[in-house]
Amino acid sequence: MDDDLFISRSALAARLGHPDAPWVLDVRRAERFDGAAHRIASALRSLPDSARERDVVVYCVHGHEVSRDAALTLRASGRRAWALEGGIEGAEAGVDDPAFVARVRAQPLPLVRQRPDLGVCGDAPSCWITRARPKIDRIACPWLVRRFIDPLAQVDYVPADEVLSRAQATGAVAFDIAGGPISHVGDHCSFDALLEAFGLHTPALDRLAAIVRGADTGALDLAPACAGLLHVSLGLSRLHAMDDQAMLAAGMTVYDGLHAWCQSETAGTHESHVWSPA
Repeated sequence: MDDDLFISRSALAARLGHPDAPWVLDVRRAERFDGAAHRIASALRSLPDSARERDVVVYCVHGHEVSRDAALTLRASGRRAWALEGGIEGAEAGVDDPAFVARVRAQPLPLVRQRPDLGVCGDAPSCWITRARPKIDRIACPWLVRRFIDPLAQVDYVPADEVLSRAQATGAVAFDIAGGPISHVGDHCSFDALLEAFGLHTPALDRLAAIVRGADTGALDLAPACAGLLHVSLGLSRLHAMDDQAMLAAGMTVYDGLHAWCQSETAGTHESHVWSPA
């Protein structure tokens, strides 16, 4: 195996969810893609025209010639591209070396459930719609969508009484509204519902979910960061009271930072900050 051409599953997983994460390109043959229940988090079926400056990771089923050839083709066009070691299924038992199969499959990789019923399968940009004047859940959910489900997703904020009718008319996914497919269930908020809908769980995302849930539902004792997220969100809402898209852009940075902190916390690599006088 050409080590320079392949990226490990753990190396890719560490970069997913970051604002500078590579584009992830699903190059499985059509019959395998169409019949698949999952894809790798944030994976697309084709790259956008504006994607030339970002790294690309391609994957097929087992990490053999399909993804290797795709990565080589991208490199020949001047792109920084790698093939995913072992593909989405973690190599092929009975074909690849058993030790290699075991090593690859020991590296967890976040997957998302294909949701054709919601129009979210990675083969076309998805559309999402919710109530205007977002603060917590309606910022956290688009962050999760764009970082882990569909980086090209369009998110619209409209008056509450128009959300469901416009979702039906346009095929957009209505979220954080009663009657929509993604909303509060019991004590859990829409961010929790979105994670469940796509079967998306990592230690960092589960930690982040508790923070979002506590801040959004008023259960501030769920995690120490809940109160901080609530106060920052309310402050940003005042700053961007006339522009929901500006609020989303500002909030994306907040959740990027929170997720990075959750990653370091759950991995045991977190930094501490203690003031000491000079």
